[in-house]
Amino acid sequence: MSLGDEPGSGGYGGTGQTRTRLPDGPADPRRSGRTSPRSLITVVGVVVLLIAAIAFANRGDGDSAARSGAENKPRTSTTAASGQKPPETTSNGIPTGFPHTQEGAQSAAANYATVLVSADILKPTRRSEIVQQVFATDQQAELQQRLDQAYSKEFLSKIGLDQNGNAPAGHTYVSRTAPIGTKTTSYSETAANVEVWCTGLYGTAGEDSTDPVTSDWFTMTLQLRWGGDDWKVASFSQKNGPAPVPGDSKASSADEMAKAVEEYGGFTYAR
Repeated sequence: MSLGDEPGSGGYGGTGQTRTRLPDGPADPRRSGRTSPRSLITVVGVVVLLIAAIAFANRGDGDSAARSGAENKPRTSTTAASGQKPPETTSNGIPTGFPHTQEGAQSAAANYATVLVSADILKPTRRSEIVQQVFATDQQAELQQRLDQAYSKEFLSKIGLDQNGNAPAGHTYVSRTAPIGTKTTSYSETAANVEVWCTGLYGTAGEDSTDPVTSDWFTMTLQLRWGGDDWKVASFSQKNGPAPVPGDSKASSADEMAKAVEEYGGFTYAR
């Protein structure tokens, strides 16, 4: 699953990049024989379509655009846990009721990142619930239309899913995100800019899959608005990294990966 912005399209877009890209150097020998040239071409095609799908208004409030130099300086508390409890309520499985604080904005951004880069966004019914729950009211109608057009029956077929976003029998489509940390780059009572450093899994688990599950590292920037009772997303963008040096872990089988995704649940994140 890839997210990003498309610059220069009628007032939409930003500087985000997509998660999925071809490797610059030699392929990892542990994955040789698993990914065919056809699958790489397919991934590129999927990325192009996904970019078009989520290129939407990247216009934030004036307050969110202003950044204080003092706010951006490293502090000893930057990576320390705040000790605040996660939100205790959910709507359609998405946490709600984030505190009207800087830490609350970071918690909202972390939880929204896991939803926006998920397999659920490809499912028509679930996608509508996500749009209504996560995005600011004035962004919902246009974004819903763009996503519905992009994630059409034809598009889903290209990545091996049916019109409802489901993988064929014996396969599991995977797109899961785990936030590593968050950082506020600007904050006011009405708006916040939050960066979420993430790692994730994406691809299709199955013995004959041409798009095996792989991992990636990326950073999402979310512009949030305070809507009177909760933080909502006004726009977001994405870029690659920071990424660590790959480890030497042996890749799991398709069955092991599918079983892990089905058996291990996600988390509610708090700053």
